[in-house]
Amino acid sequence: QVQLVESGGGLVQAGGSVRLSCAASTIIFSVSAMGWYRQAPGNQRELVATITSGGSTKYADSVKGRFTISRDNAKKTVYLQMNSLKPEDTAVYYCKLESRTDLRNYWGQGTQVTVSS
Repeated sequence: QVQLVESGGGLVQAGGSVRLSCAASTIIFSVSAMGWYRQAPGNQRELVATITSGGSTKYADSVKGRFTISRDNAKKTVYLQMNSLKPEDTAVYYCKLESRTDLRNYWGQGTQVTVSS
């Protein structure tokens, strides 16, 4: 069973930085695409950034140049470095694993990031 555990969220001032981590408990991590999504109150969950098994990345326009997604296959962990944070970045951040083995998506429980102005 795939388990994803996010950590690193918290309260930060506007302009500050936070690094989120998502640790996976599966041997398929290295061959899986990973993503970070976020959901603010009253809003739908939206894509923030993705990274393929080969390391190719994509970002939402709203975070380009400020956020960086990366992965460490040896540690089975994906990271989201968030710089120059804005109050509108406040949300619960979730990581997702896209399994090519069973064609399912797996989600973590989420971690809250709150950016104060």
